[in-house]
This record gives sequence, C-alpha cells and structure tokens, in this order.
Amino acid sequence: MPHFSAMIKAFFLSLVATLSLSLQAAPAKSLDDMVTVSVLPGWTMADGSHVAALKFVLKDGWKTYWRAPGEAGIPPHFNWSGSRNVAGVTVEWPTPVQTVTNGMRTIGYRHSLVLPIRLTPAKAGQPIHLAAELEIGVCSDICVPVTLSIAQDLPRGVTRPDPQIAAALASRPYTAKEARVGRVVCRVTPVKGGLHVVAEVDMEQMGKSELAVLETDNPDLWVAQAVTSRNGNRLRAETEIFHAEGHSFALNRSGLRITILSSGDAVDIRGCPAG
Repeated sequence: MPHFSAMIKAFFLSLVATLSLSLQAAPAKSLDDMVTVSVLPGWTMADGSHVAALKFVLKDGWKTYWRAPGEAGIPPHFNWSGSRNVAGVTVEWPTPVQTVTNGMRTIGYRHSLVLPIRLTPAKAGQPIHLAAELEIGVCSDICVPVTLSIAQDLPRGVTRPDPQIAAALASRPYTAKEARVGRVVCRVTPVKGGLHVVAEVDMEQMGKSELAVLETDNPDLWVAQAVTSRNGNRLRAETEIFHAEGHSFALNRSGLRITILSSGDAVDIRGCPAG
C-alpha cells in the first residue's frame, strides 16, 4: 500500500486540478446544461413510513457520483433539516457503475438516477414536507460541484408504488445473505497515523472488474481505495484508514461496510469481525 502522505498528496493534486477546471468552465455552463432534479412523491407504506425519490436527469456526457465516489469523485451530501414532520431519512442507493476519469477509477451514474428515500414521520398520519439542500458533483470533460434545493409536500393516502422508484429499489446490491456470502473477516494492524485493513470475503465471483469499497460509520475517517484481488472463491481487499484531522481513533468493526462492485451484480456486506 502507498504511504498515507503520498495518497493525500495525490488526492489534493487531483482536487486542485478538478477545481481549476471547474472554475474555468463554470461561467460557460448553466445548471440545466448539466443536471436537473425533481421529486417523485412516492407512496405511504403499511408501517406508516413514506417512500419517495429524488430523480436526477443528467445531460448527455455527464455523470454524478455514488456515496463513495472513488479516487477522483465528489462525494454527495444531503441536508434534510428543512423538512417537516420527518424523524429520519434513509437513502437507498441503487447499484452504481465504475468508470475511469483521467486514469482514476470513479463510481457513480450516467444518464439518470432515481434515488429512493425512506422517510419516517415524526407524527404518524400527519403531512410530510420534504425539503433538502443537495451538494453533488457532476463530471464530463470537467468536474463541477453543484448545489441544488428541493421542496415538496408529499401526498397522503397514496399506497400504490411508483414503478420508477420500485425499479430503483430493486436495483440495489444484494445483501450478504442473498449473495450467499460465507466467511467475512478483517485483519487490522496499526500503521503510522492510521490502520491497515485486510478484508477477506468468501463468495463466488459476480462479474468482471471486481472492486471492494470499504466504508466506516465514522464520517471523520478517510478510507483509501482498496486494492482488490481474488484467489478462487476468496476475495481480498487491502486498504488504509486515517482520521481526516490526524487524530487517533478506534475502529468500530460492526460499522464497517464492504460493497463489492463488478461488471455484473453487487453485494453489500455489513460488519467485519476479526479473523
């Protein structure tokens, strides 16, 4: 694995280049030339929760990013604090695709993205007002950080699923149980300033170009893109984790999330015990 300082240097060089290109191109591009967003109002579930979605339509040649965008992507951020009668929001990410931008692998979506969201009302049976500030990255020949705002009252009494949202929910990665994943272990050892993590997952290959993406439940931690390899039915992913501000930290193994992407299907694995 490369030393952390080298990875950080490469990351910031990429970021500087991205921002430089964005600043040059921003005056020539309006938002509608890149992406538009709307709300699919969705329906109410039997348990009282509400399923809606954000629909992003990208112009030809543009793409946007998954929650873990890869080496050169811009991670999305959602602020739901303007919503009313909402106690909780869960974003259900459809399976993304891998692309290569300037020699670096990124993870995201082309053409369009229907992003389902599950809303838990603070008061069951009362109206829900959905409002959010969205910060996303969109890329073509250039990469541009974009801020969008949405607001909409959601319907009450609608129980029929929206086919677009239902299709997006169906395109999520498989769970570990659904994919018949066997042994999952993570070996963690200290390195200067952080942790070195080797994850091993026993599962059949789901497609070509496999990539394991490791995430933690701590937003202050930075996870390097994993080096992924396979020996038969055992997939191996090796990465390093550091605190964004250089602090010491403890790793919550139950909060580790391993998503294995490929040219075919994907699998979402929660938790990684010691081995």
